[in-house]
Amino acid sequence: MINKKFILNADDFGLTQYHNQAVLEGYNNGFLTSASLCANGYAYENAVHDILPDCPNLGIAAHLNIMEGKSLTDCPLLTDTEGNFNKGYGYLILNQKRHSLLLQIEAEFKAQIEKIQKDVKIDHLDSHVHTHAIPEIFKITCKLAKEYGIKYVRTQFEELYFIPKLEKHLNISYPINLIKIALLQYYTKKNRKVIDEFELKTNDFIIGVGYTGMMDSDAIEYGLKALDEDCIAEALIHPCKYNNSTKDSHTREFAITQNLTLKDTITRLGFDITNYKNLE
Repeated sequence: MINKKFILNADDFGLTQYHNQAVLEGYNNGFLTSASLCANGYAYENAVHDILPDCPNLGIAAHLNIMEGKSLTDCPLLTDTEGNFNKGYGYLILNQKRHSLLLQIEAEFKAQIEKIQKDVKIDHLDSHVHTHAIPEIFKITCKLAKEYGIKYVRTQFEELYFIPKLEKHLNISYPINLIKIALLQYYTKKNRKVIDEFELKTNDFIIGVGYTGMMDSDAIEYGLKALDEDCIAEALIHPCKYNNSTKDSHTREFAITQNLTLKDTITRLGFDITNYKNLE
């Protein structure tokens, strides 16, 4: 019997009230099952005190963030003089073996995990802009997952698939996204060994890298059609629900959570819709 699990996860929960509203409505009126909470998000308190009480079975990750906003600790190798994160992904890759930097990253990750744990149980770890996928940072992430009793850490292996719509592949971001897939596939092959070393668990596949900025219901459907084995597949989206007529990639991603036809398709493809909390 094939055992396939699907998790629809909203990254950037707590970043703004628009992200928070999308999580609330995605959970209560759609099939959003999981969200990744930014401890340093501008709307963290709103997320914890106003949204989560109305989402009792929502799975929650610590969305470890060293790319945007203010730090919770003193980490000058990652921030400007006012404590705002100001380093890019390339900087982290090139300096991932720098001991002093890793110590500051670990201290910041610990502070973010501890802040969230005071308010809600964390069922997995992931990160803003996939920074924890960088191998030396991934080791820190797994170390902390073990220390804080968190069983799952996101990995980023996306099976290459194609949506049969030409405009998707003419988008200027598509070739860049293919490079991201190759890099994250390479990292995941290394990082899964670390998962095993720390006796942790992870998802088998991710959906949301190849069509970054173009995510819609087709991206989910065709991504899942490419998977025909026992697996845990996590689709990451960045939904917003605005209080005006704004339409952008975030509103398209919010629409995914409301598409009950897609939900039925996912079920017909043999996937149980769940979250990491229920997998435990």
